[in-house]
Amino acid sequence: MPDYDVIVIGGGPSGLMACVAAGERGASVLLVDKGDKLGRKLGISGGGRCNVTNAKEQDELIANIPGNGRFLYSAFQHWNNRDIMTFFEGLGIPLKEEDNGRMFPVTDKASSVVNALIGKVRELGTDILTNSPVNRVLFENHHAAGIELKSGRTITSSCVIVATGGQSVPQTGSTGDGYPWAEAAGHTITELYPTEVPIVSTEPWIASKELQGLSLRDVELSVWNPKGKRIIAHRGDMLFTHFGVSGPIALRCSQFIRQVQRKFDIVNVDMAIDMFPDRSVPELEREIRTYLEEEPRKSIKNALKGYLPERMIPLLLSRAGIDSDTICSGISNTAVSGLAATLKKFMFRASGTRSLKEAFVTGGGVSLKEIQPKTMESKLMPGLFFCGEILDIHGYTGGYNITAAFSTGYTAGKHAAEAASG
Repeated sequence: MPDYDVIVIGGGPSGLMACVAAGERGASVLLVDKGDKLGRKLGISGGGRCNVTNAKEQDELIANIPGNGRFLYSAFQHWNNRDIMTFFEGLGIPLKEEDNGRMFPVTDKASSVVNALIGKVRELGTDILTNSPVNRVLFENHHAAGIELKSGRTITSSCVIVATGGQSVPQTGSTGDGYPWAEAAGHTITELYPTEVPIVSTEPWIASKELQGLSLRDVELSVWNPKGKRIIAHRGDMLFTHFGVSGPIALRCSQFIRQVQRKFDIVNVDMAIDMFPDRSVPELEREIRTYLEEEPRKSIKNALKGYLPERMIPLLLSRAGIDSDTICSGISNTAVSGLAATLKKFMFRASGTRSLKEAFVTGGGVSLKEIQPKTMESKLMPGLFFCGEILDIHGYTGGYNITAAFSTGYTAGKHAAEAASG
């Protein structure tokens, strides 16, 4: 007889939820983690407040998981965002909805979520081994059969769930340990790359740091291909840094930088900022003229201080071909039109993104062609399951990735327990 029905490797969101699902079905479960603390990535999510899921409807959830989100339709039949909310509230963690459907604990403390989840895992009788790095997954007669720890200890099981995460945020223990084990079972690992990561630019005004630290609120950031087609656009807040741009909408655009680079074999990718997404060029022209007419004797750089971010005014005027010191009464209609067009489409070039280690999410992973979407079991090695960020699934920040992790974790745990008992 094996030592356990199910062994779960990795104590992150997907691994912990896999333990819950397997334990609820009466399976004997062992959770193994190489670190000294469970739920470390969960503990820093949502800026330390833990964005446990997103309240959007299913189709919109899928749309916000651009990295193979459709694969999750089956998993969501077992465990979706509504189930996640019900689960945590059942553990005594009341939730609240914030902007764009993000769900947080009322306590605003990730520790309350982590402690409740770990408490549930323990309550279900799961054995836990921390500070226990795994050397390899064992296979016998073309079936998962357990694990070998780096200490040399062997532990057998009917099923093994790999929930070791990707390679982003490595300080939480996500260092790509599971990829070699997947390959040993015959799986393909698609190319790994950073997503939800700051964007790098070599524009002179970035290099000079003249805009470093400047935040833009409620603007639209877009990515364009060399043929002049807009690939993606996101609206919200962004931040200029010493190396490029960051902030929520920059992170969301980052994966599309890589896509354009690869597809067109280029380095520099065009991006654009729409400073006033709700206004048309003619509307901006009228607004600018109003500002100029109210202060005819002022220089245009001073007249626009209440209208545009002050530190950005010289750059915007230069791009529009206007001398910053020109008196308002001397600004032509053509110049006003040029400035309005610049505000609607301020172009700059991105040269790439920051590294995978600096990303919030890993793109790529275990190929989904080799995973059963209804169970998370390997199509190549019976008894072997995968869940969470090790899979080739990635979404935007805002509760989408953690929803995918919880959902695939629950699905894997449920079916691993059923396979072990069956």
